[in-house]
Amino acid sequence: MNTFDAIVIGSGISGGWAAKELCERGLKTLVLERGRDVKHIQDYPTANKHTWELPHRGKMTKAFVDVNPVVSSAWHFSEDTAHFFVKDGEHPYVQQKPFSWIRGYQVGGKSLTWGRACQRWSDHEFKAPSKYGYGIEWPIEYDDIAPWYSHVEKFVGICGNKDGINAMPDGEFLKPFDLNVVELHMQDVLKKHYPERHLVQGRWAHLSEPEDIHLQQGRGKCQCRNLCTRGCPFGGYFSTNASTLPWAEKTGNLTLRPFSVVHSIIYDESSGKATGVKVIDSNTKEQMIFNARIIFVNASTLNTNLILLNSTSNRFPNGLGNDNGLLGKYICFHNYRTLTAGRMEGFENKYVTGRNPTGPIIPNFRNLNERDADFVGGYTTFAGAYRRQVKTVPENEPHLGVDFKHKLSEAGDWVVYMYMQGETIPKKSNHVFLSPDKKDQWGIPQLVTDISYDDNDEKMVLDFFEQSKAMLQKIGCKDIIAKDNKQPPGLDIHEMGGVRMGKDPGESLLNDMNQLHGCKNVFVTDGACMTSTGNQSPSILYMALTARAAAYAADLFRKGIH
Repeated sequence: MNTFDAIVIGSGISGGWAAKELCERGLKTLVLERGRDVKHIQDYPTANKHTWELPHRGKMTKAFVDVNPVVSSAWHFSEDTAHFFVKDGEHPYVQQKPFSWIRGYQVGGKSLTWGRACQRWSDHEFKAPSKYGYGIEWPIEYDDIAPWYSHVEKFVGICGNKDGINAMPDGEFLKPFDLNVVELHMQDVLKKHYPERHLVQGRWAHLSEPEDIHLQQGRGKCQCRNLCTRGCPFGGYFSTNASTLPWAEKTGNLTLRPFSVVHSIIYDESSGKATGVKVIDSNTKEQMIFNARIIFVNASTLNTNLILLNSTSNRFPNGLGNDNGLLGKYICFHNYRTLTAGRMEGFENKYVTGRNPTGPIIPNFRNLNERDADFVGGYTTFAGAYRRQVKTVPENEPHLGVDFKHKLSEAGDWVVYMYMQGETIPKKSNHVFLSPDKKDQWGIPQLVTDISYDDNDEKMVLDFFEQSKAMLQKIGCKDIIAKDNKQPPGLDIHEMGGVRMGKDPGESLLNDMNQLHGCKNVFVTDGACMTSTGNQSPSILYMALTARAAAYAADLFRKGIH
C-alpha cells in the first residue's frame, strides 16, 4: 500500500514529533528516512565500551581526517560516534563559501547526537528582529507557543530550575543536576557584581528523576556517564529512537521506511495541493511514489530546502511554494566562534562526583529592553567549571616510572570557561540553491551553500570577549585566555531558515501554522521554518512548533478540509 493519511519526511527531532502527534490523533502515517534504521539500545554499538576498547582510543586516523575534513571538525565526532554521522563523500555538496554541513542520516537523525540544551525562547526573541529592524515580524508570539512548550517538555523530560528570568522563561521541569563548588562560587560572585546577569543551571533534556510518562516510554534515569552522543541505552536523554517513534509505533498507525531518499514533492495542478512524495530507494535506486493528504517536511534545514527547491511543476517552476523567489534564502545560524577560559585557585580540596552531562548558562543580557550595544541581536553564554583530570607533568621530568604514575593520579587545576551562542542576522545573501550541473549518486542536484559571517557577527564576538574576560576576572580566574576559532558557519549545527514563517506571503514561505502559503497541505516545522535565530538553542522550539502544527493538521484532516 502506497497511500497514507500523512507522510513525514525525516525522522529526527521534529520528524519524530510529527509522527507521534499525527499517529496519536489517528492518522495512518508514513515516516520516510533516507538513512538506515537504528533501533533503541541494540544499535548503539559503542554505548558501553571503554576508551581502551576502541581501536584508536577514540581518535580518528589521519587518513580518515584527510578525506573527511568537514565531519571530522564537528565537536562531537569521534571514533565512538562516527557511525551516527555522514562522511563527506556520502552526500556531496558545493561550498561556494566555507560551510560545514554536519548530518546524521539514520532513523533518529541528529537527535542521537544533539547537545540537549532546551531553553525556551522569550517573547523578546520573537519581537526583537522587527523591533530593531534586522528581520521580518514573526507571525506568532510567545503566548502562542507557550502551551506547546509545556506539552513537549512534559513528554521529553527537561531538568532545570524555575529562575524567573524574562530572557529565559520558565517551563515544566524535572529536578536539575547540582552545580559544582566552583560554579556555585561563580554564581555568587556574578550575582554581586552583575545583578542583571544570572548564572543558572541550564534546561536540559535529561531525566534527572523520571516521571510516569517517561517510564511508560521505557526510559530510565540519567546515569551521569556523559556518553550521550554514543546513544543512551538507558533513555536518560531524549531522542526520537527512545521516545517519540516507539510511542507512535504503539498506536498501530506508524509505517517507517528507511533507505528512502526523497526526490521531490508532487504537486497537483487541478486541486492546488500536494498529492504525494517521489522517493528513490537508496540501495536499489528504484523510484516510487507515496501518496497522502498531508505532508510534513522535516528533513533538517538544508535538506528541506533542497527537497522543496527540487519540487518543481508548471505552477511552481522554481520550487514548491516559491512564488516570491525567497525559497532557500535567509539561511542563518548561531555564532559559536568564541571561547574564554581561566585557571581557578583556592578549591584544591574539592572534586566532583560523576560526569554531569548538564551545566550552567548565563541567559542573554544584551539588547533586551533597549538597544545597548553596537550590534543587533543577543547571545547566550554557556559557562561552567571542571577540574583537570591530572596535573601537568613538566617536560623536563621523567614521563615514566612510579613518580610519574603518582603524579598522573593527582587532580589538576580547576578551569572556568565561557563560550557564546550568538544570534545572527537573517540575510537574503545567505542562501542555498541547486547546482545546475552537479548531481549526487541518486541523480538529484547537489546543494550549493553561499553563507558567511558579517560585520554584526564580528562586533558581537568582540563584545563577548570583553564581557566574558571581565566576568572571569571578577570570579578570580588567573591566566585568562580568549580564542576566536574562526570556524566556518555550519559547525554550530543550528542552521535555520530558507522556508521562513511570516505574516506576508510576499516575504515569507509559511504562515502562522507552518503551512506553505502556496500549498496549504504541506507543513515545514524543522529549522527551515525559522524567521530568525534567537539566541537560545532551537531544538525545543522545533518540537513545540511541530506538535502545534500536527495537532492543527490532524484537526483539519478530521474535518475533511485536506
